Amino acid sequence: MALPADLQSRLRVPVMAAPMFIVSSPALVVAQCCAGVIGSMPALNARPQAQLDEWIVGIKRDIADFEAANPGRRAAPYAINQIAHRTNDRLQADTESLVRHEVPIVIISLQANREIVDAVHSYGGLVFNDVISDRHARKSVDNGVDGLIAVAAGAGGHTGNLSPFALVAEIRRWWQGPLALSGAIANGAAVLAARAMGADLAYIGTPFIATPEAQATEAYKLAVVEATAADIVTTDYFSGVPANFLANSIRASGLDPARLVRQPDKVTNVSPDGDSHRTWRDIWGCGHGVGGIIDIVPAAERVARLVKEYAAAQHALSGD
Repeated sequence: MALPADLQSRLRVPVMAAPMFIVSSPALVVAQCCAGVIGSMPALNARPQAQLDEWIVGIKRDIADFEAANPGRRAAPYAINQIAHRTNDRLQADTESLVRHEVPIVIISLQANREIVDAVHSYGGLVFNDVISDRHARKSVDNGVDGLIAVAAGAGGHTGNLSPFALVAEIRRWWQGPLALSGAIANGAAVLAARAMGADLAYIGTPFIATPEAQATEAYKLAVVEATAADIVTTDYFSGVPANFLANSIRASGLDPARLVRQPDKVTNVSPDGDSHRTWRDIWGCGHGVGGIIDIVPAAERVARLVKEYAAAQHALSGD
């Protein structure tokens, strides 16, 4: 693995939870970290901005309490996601919050911002950037990021359009640093497949929607449990860039998933909340791996299943 040894040793399974707009909560982040995977959430989930400081303090406190109550066990580190786009008017203030609390991992979305990278490096933090192409990855590395997140076809929310086999292979030709892979990864066998392809981590979001800790509505969680990959619609209609959504949530909003025609002059923002909260609150993001999610269980149980499935997949391949 290309991951720093200290980070690697704190993971029960090589997984980074994806930050989900509105859905990811401090409680979910803490549960993920204490269960042994990197937990994450978007900075923009904290509203108003001052709440971000409160949430980070709470996450650090709860993780410290867990470690104090469980001698010899170290939680995985947590990550905060920043939308590095000119339309994010909170970018500067949120970055100051991350630096003030020395957030261990910062995930940058859309474009690598050198100022953010330098600010996080000033206290020894790590910066990952999600990318959808080899060209995008090279630009991110040129801006000094420590790790890449290859967002392949099938990822929930904003998605890439390349096969994970192609995207990981192209990046690994020249990049030997930390690499996570996103796109329809919903069980431990898929995590192992990501590792076999050359990724250090699987980047998983959709399975964590169906947990009590997630800030999703009960209807959203049940829709995830009931859906299959055939229920996912890929469209740039809502934010100007391709994203995956549950078709039934689009219909419930009075739209026909088969007749979504984008009007470019009305697309003013490609950040998660740029189109309005309604897009992500009522029109639900979801990945192609949704068919493997059959129930709503605590995040710790979700991780425990990943651990067991990962080990079973390793055992099956070994032929023992």
